[in-house]
Amino acid sequence: MNPGVPTKAPLARSTILLVDDHPVLREGLVSLINRERDLQVCAQAASAEEAMDAAEKFRPDLAIVDLSLQGKPGLELVKELRTHFPQIKILVLSMHDELLWAERVLRAGASGYVMKQEKPRVLLEQIRKALRGETSVSESIASTLLRKLGGARAGAGNPEDGLGDRQLEVLQLISQGLSTRQIAAAMHISVKTVEAHREHIKRKLNLSTGDELLRYAVLRFLEK
Repeated sequence: MNPGVPTKAPLARSTILLVDDHPVLREGLVSLINRERDLQVCAQAASAEEAMDAAEKFRPDLAIVDLSLQGKPGLELVKELRTHFPQIKILVLSMHDELLWAERVLRAGASGYVMKQEKPRVLLEQIRKALRGETSVSESIASTLLRKLGGARAGAGNPEDGLGDRQLEVLQLISQGLSTRQIAAAMHISVKTVEAHREHIKRKLNLSTGDELLRYAVLRFLEK
């Protein structure tokens, strides 16, 4: 090496924690992200509990979180990460309807929401926007949020818009076939609280029985 020629310092790579309970999808994301000179996956997690442990150990710059985790819902994980590790940026990557979830995850502290159907280049763009501290959602959702902030009604909306975050999380866990007791354990709440949420959900969605609630939840969350 010529001592008179300065060498370039290696490019610092932003570290990313992947949270998804599908190993094949995680490995695909690892391959995609690690090809980038400025990005690197530092850890993977299949559950909210593993994610919190990895966040504590690796302190990543960004966590990419799926909403459909087994056990504790992804939305609850977003809130916990924001509370315990406020320096970590959060990007939600999900197959679920952006119209239903984007506003909720932004309120919970995420920097953005990306659909799994998006092209890889879009995901990489949204990752870098989140790392810069920018909010990253699709143009259609950005327009919807602006109309809401302006007080305009953005159409009829989804039937679930009237549900609170916890009620929506309960509905998502119902779609996975979890019992009331299992939902209570996953969300760290009492069985009576879950039962109360179930009754409120049925009333708000105009459903009469537990079977109707289960059918609705499965069709809503597992149809895609």
